[in-house]
Amino acid sequence: MPRFAANLSMMFTERPFLERFGAAAEAGFEAVEYLFPYDHPADEVAAALRAAGLRQVLFNLPPGDWAKGERGLAALPERAEEFRRSVATALDYARALDAPMLHAMAGLAPAGEPAATAAYLDALRFAADAAGEAGRTLLIEPINRRDMPGYFLDDFGRAAEIVDRLGYPNLKLQFDIYHRQILHGDVLKGLEALLPVIGHVQTASVPLRHEPGTGELDDFRIFAALDALGYEGWVGCEYRPAGATLDGLGWLERARGSQDVRATHNRRAPF
Repeated sequence: MPRFAANLSMMFTERPFLERFGAAAEAGFEAVEYLFPYDHPADEVAAALRAAGLRQVLFNLPPGDWAKGERGLAALPERAEEFRRSVATALDYARALDAPMLHAMAGLAPAGEPAATAAYLDALRFAADAAGEAGRTLLIEPINRRDMPGYFLDDFGRAAEIVDRLGYPNLKLQFDIYHRQILHGDVLKGLEALLPVIGHVQTASVPLRHEPGTGELDDFRIFAALDALGYEGWVGCEYRPAGATLDGLGWLERARGSQDVRATHNRRAPF
């Protein structure tokens, strides 16, 4: 079974952010991720993390003005200096939280626009260099335009090509199962093909982005396939609970209590 990390931006929102760490630990999680920690001083977030006995897996670089609809800075040529400052800020938090991975959001820009593409590649080079010096992994994630209209990076193949083109050992793909299904489908074959460049996986049901096991995909078969493929990272639970967070955690008990028979009997052919 994969190791699951609670996403505190979406789960346990019945409580204030700093109280969600303890709630996640009480629910049986050993690690957490979230979108952004920057509304709180790094030492306060670190204290909540330590008090709960949790590991920090991932968070995003500052995205610009999220409340005004900004969704990242990397592909925005006019925001290059701000992006570089955001890398420094994120790395300060990563050191305080001992977070191994950071996600750089691309921003809202035309996918094929040359200036945006050049800005994006330059930004990733800068961030990968800085993250590498700090011993961190930088992630990029394709996001579907139904949920995030106008997002620059909206194709898994293009994301993999960028990772390959730039050639940084600490630049990886964030494979979100929810976004993959909406953008391309073929989740299992996508995981198999892209595994060498995947640094992190996230899960949510499709189409409503609720708990695993409540949508159109066989999420438990996907979890078994991750095991069979040898994926050893965390799976971030980036879903919006359909009701109270604790009421919807039956899927986690099911995942912990059973293994897919196909994966058990044929580890080399999980599909």
